[in-house]
Amino acid sequence: MNSSRNYQNDIEEAAVYVGTYGKYNDGSLFGKWLKLSDYSDVEEFYAACRELHKDEPDPEFMFQDYENIPEGLISECSISEQVFTVLQILSEMDNSEREPFMIWCNNDHIDLGKEDIDDLLTRFKDDYIGMYNDEEAFARELIDEREDLNDFAKQFFDYEAYANDLFSSDYWFDDGHVFYKN
Repeated sequence: MNSSRNYQNDIEEAAVYVGTYGKYNDGSLFGKWLKLSDYSDVEEFYAACRELHKDEPDPEFMFQDYENIPEGLISECSISEQVFTVLQILSEMDNSEREPFMIWCNNDHIDLGKEDIDDLLTRFKDDYIGMYNDEEAFARELIDEREDLNDFAKQFFDYEAYANDLFSSDYWFDDGHVFYKN
């Protein structure tokens, strides 16, 4: 299975290679790439899968590969009922939100296929701080915003140690993004 992180930029290109277990067991990888944006919901998608494999009386679909679909929405033998809702919401997000949202989901072990997407978006917005070059840059911003420290004190402040403390307790950092720990 292909679960690359390209989905941040190519969510509109989400696609699944659909074969069947019957064909696979007979030594055939026959199937076709189906682009999810061609279908309005999971029922329409499964209808296309049945049409593709109409030579089998009761095909058991095998999703042999996929691209640009976030974790938790697809497995070898099933596709989540929520996949179209999640993909629609993600496609409406700006890339500056989509990338950190997917990082947050993957690092917080969120199952997009089972959790309410609106609730997830609210929790994400509560947890996401912003983008920084590194952990120390975030620590510097926090100290710069403090009014109880003068410039003289800031000049001797140990930003690296402060960043280590912050990210060992209240925050986490991934690929340039800072999040609150919960």
